[in-house]
Amino acid sequence: MTLLNVCFIGIGSIAKRHIKNLHAVCNRRNISLHIDAVRQSSNLERTDEVPEFRKIYTDYSAIDTEYDVVFITNPTEYHLGSLKKMMPWGRHFFIEKPVVSIHQIEDMESLQLNDSAVYYVACPLRYHAVIQYIKNNIDFSKVLSVRSISSSYLPDWRPDTDYRKTYSADKKLGGGVAIDLIHEWDYLVFLAGMPQKISCMSGRKSNLEINSEDYAIYIAEYSNKIIELHLDYFGRKTIREIMLITENDTIRGDLINQQIEFMKTGKTIAFSENRDVYQIRELLHFLDMIEGKATVENDINHALKILKLTQGELE
Repeated sequence: MTLLNVCFIGIGSIAKRHIKNLHAVCNRRNISLHIDAVRQSSNLERTDEVPEFRKIYTDYSAIDTEYDVVFITNPTEYHLGSLKKMMPWGRHFFIEKPVVSIHQIEDMESLQLNDSAVYYVACPLRYHAVIQYIKNNIDFSKVLSVRSISSSYLPDWRPDTDYRKTYSADKKLGGGVAIDLIHEWDYLVFLAGMPQKISCMSGRKSNLEINSEDYAIYIAEYSNKIIELHLDYFGRKTIREIMLITENDTIRGDLINQQIEFMKTGKTIAFSENRDVYQIRELLHFLDMIEGKATVENDINHALKILKLTQGELE
C-alpha cells in the first residue's frame, strides 16, 4: 500500500487523536495519507481543529469518492446510520466503540455487510502494555479467579465540560457506566474467552446528577474460573486494574500506573507508554487486517456479543 485514502465521520476529540496517530503510522510505513471528513458544519475556525482535510462534507449525498477506510467516530447513536450511508463508499471500516446503542443491536445484526470488507470495532485496551503482557505471558488455564475494576469520577472525565450535559449522563443517548466502560468486558473476553454464565447488578447509588446507571457489577462463570467485574462513575481516585489469582501467585495489573506486580514473589514489571503508543499499535494492526496480513479479531458480530455482555446477556 502506497496511498491510504480515508474519510472520518465526525471529527471530535477521538477522531483528532486517530488522525494524529494515523499520520505517525503512515509515516512509519511510507504511506501517503489523504483525509476527508463528514461533519455537521464545515467551519474550521477553532484553533484546535485539524487543518489538513481535503474535503469536508456536510451532506452524505455530496460524497463522490471511494475510500480505502471510513472511520466512524461520531456519537454511538449515529454509528448505524453512518455505516449504512457510507457502505457504498468504503472498502473497509474502523468503528469506534461501542459499535451501536443497545436498542440498535437487532438492526445491526440484520445489516447486509460486504463479505470482502473489514469491519473493525475499536478495542484499544487490548493493545495496552499490561494487557499485552498478560495475554502473552500468563497461562489462563492456571487462573482460578479474575477481579477487574474500573472506578473513576465522571465529572473529572471532561474537566471543561458540564458532566450533566454529556452523553454519559443521559441513558437515552446510550450513556451509563456499563457502556462507557465496555473496554473492560472486551479485554476480559480477549484474555479468557466468553463466559458460560453471567449475572449483573446495575443502577444508581451516588449523588451525581445523571439518569444513567453509575455502577455495574458482574459475576461471570467459566468451567475452570470465575470473573468479577466492578464498574462505577463515582470513585474519587481513578483505579483501573485486573487481578489474577492463580495456582502459584496473585498477579495485579495496574493499567493506570502501567505495571504488573507478582504479589507473592514480589516481582514487578513496569512499562512506560502513553495512550498514543497503544493506539498506534492498534492502527498498525488494523492496517495489517485490511492488507490481509492479520485476522480481524473484533468484527461487528464479536462486538455485538460484548455489547450484550454489558447488559448481563449471553447468546
